[in-house]
This record gives sequence, C-alpha cells and structure tokens, in this order.
Amino acid sequence: MSSALIVGYDPQAIPGVDGEALRAALDAELARFGEHGIDAAMTLIVFDESAESTLVASLTKQPWDVVVVGGGIRKTEPLLPLFEQIVNLIRRHAPQAAIAFNTSVGDSVESAQRWL
Repeated sequence: MSSALIVGYDPQAIPGVDGEALRAALDAELARFGEHGIDAAMTLIVFDESAESTLVASLTKQPWDVVVVGGGIRKTEPLLPLFEQIVNLIRRHAPQAAIAFNTSVGDSVESAQRWL
C-alpha cells in the first residue's frame, strides 16, 4: 500500500478562520486517502519553534512515498520561511519521498496520486 504524509498549517492557529470547519474539511480529505487505498497521515504545524521537531517526528515515523505540502503554507507569503524549512526537512528526513503540492483542501489525494 502506498503511503502519504500531508503537511498543513494548523487551522486553529489562523486568525479570522473557522478552524473547526477547516479541520473538518482536512479530516474528510484524509479519509478520502483510505478510499483510494493510500495509507495517509496528517501533520498540522504552526510557525514557531515546534514546527521542526513536529515535522521531523512525522517524516521519520515511516518511509513515506509522497509528502503533500498544503497550499495554506505555500501560498501565504509570510510563511515562505516555513515553506522553505519544510521542503528542506523533507529532503533531509524523507529523501525517498516525492514532494507534491495541492491547490486546495479538497485535492490532496489527486496531488499525491500524481507521484504514486
């Protein structure tokens, strides 16, 4: 079975966003991976000193086939340093994994499938 790690920004840490609704959408997308026969896990991070250790723990939990980096991290200009950190941590701690990028919460499965 193929495996995917989805890395996203913790919706509870985004000011002015309905974090519960966004988390529900993320959980629904995570469930879709199982429907496609993909073993998937999600790691939600915030831009603080915990980001690196949280991500490294997830990246080294198992050998992932693909790591999907969410648009909330990639498309938010103030998070550019975090995005760079994530890409470099993936290269260092999961070098066997392809790196994929989604365009929205609802297409992470398709983003992963491009590389599986």
